[in-house]
Amino acid sequence: MTLRDSLIENNSILINQEAKTWEEAVKLGTDVLVKSGAIEPRYYDEILKSTKELGPYYMLIPGIAMPHSRPESGVIKDCFGITILKNPVKFGIEDHEYAQILFTLAATSSDAHAAIAIPQIVDLLDDEENMDKLIAAKTIEEVLEIVG
Repeated sequence: MTLRDSLIENNSILINQEAKTWEEAVKLGTDVLVKSGAIEPRYYDEILKSTKELGPYYMLIPGIAMPHSRPESGVIKDCFGITILKNPVKFGIEDHEYAQILFTLAATSSDAHAAIAIPQIVDLLDDEENMDKLIAAKTIEEVLEIVG
């Protein structure tokens, strides 16, 4: 599963989105993956449940979140989505727990999550300018160009 291929296959890039809460932001990213047939609707509920129990465990860096749940929580196939918000939303109680870019991840195994998904996102974010470029992107094509 490559990030770029998954985004194209699932038509799962959302730009310039509005969300008032972290729940709304996560829902945007899961809804597009439900629509593509990659996950079941209950995947969203599982992310909410685990976030409420554990806090926003999927915050990567300030401004970037990677909402995800367990493979058995409704994952049909490995997939990614990117949701870029107009404005950041707060995910937790700490000042750094906000995000404007969400990489929604659904993996059919924990191995795929750790060995395949996370390294691709880390590589993308290794260039600090990519975060600003994603936020500024006006088209899906621009996002795909940044993702590589």
